[in-house]
Amino acid sequence: MVDSPRNRKKQPDVVRQALLDCARKLALEHGLAAVSLQAVASAAGVTKGGLFHHFPNKQALVEAVFDGMMESLDREIDEELEKDKGGHGTFTRAYVRTLFADRALANSPWSAQTMTVLADPYSKSLWHRWMNDRLVRHAETDMGMRLEIVRLAADGAWLAHVLRPDDRAASDDAVLLRELIELTEG
Repeated sequence: MVDSPRNRKKQPDVVRQALLDCARKLALEHGLAAVSLQAVASAAGVTKGGLFHHFPNKQALVEAVFDGMMESLDREIDEELEKDKGGHGTFTRAYVRTLFADRALANSPWSAQTMTVLADPYSKSLWHRWMNDRLVRHAETDMGMRLEIVRLAADGAWLAHVLRPDDRAASDDAVLLRELIELTEG
């Protein structure tokens, strides 16, 4: 017997996560413009009314997707921080390593996140707040123009990666990563 909406066991957390996953996938594969409420509901196998139970509008859905991606980025950065030797440039090294690790992944969710930051004022504000909070938290080890240049270079490398046509050869990421990490030491 196939579960119908009437006899299906209610699992709001599972449905909410499925909606978020489908929205993230649509944004990654087709851009933020493809994230329509109907497309997300259909992809998640719920009614549009079911989607509205969790998200009152597209903006709330996009914001929830972005919030989840920022939480994921935080976890990845924290994992890199734990591996780091500490001292000067600790956060910057973790940030750069995380960006470069994600560059190696085909269809990285960060590609969609990057485009969202460029297009959506809420996401842009959240990104700036996240970065400022991290810099305040790591002020003792990560202040200074040289480390800011390293972070900006890593951001530029990431943006070039996101915007690169599929048929264009990438730079040697391993060499670029090594050079940026060397700039954080000392």
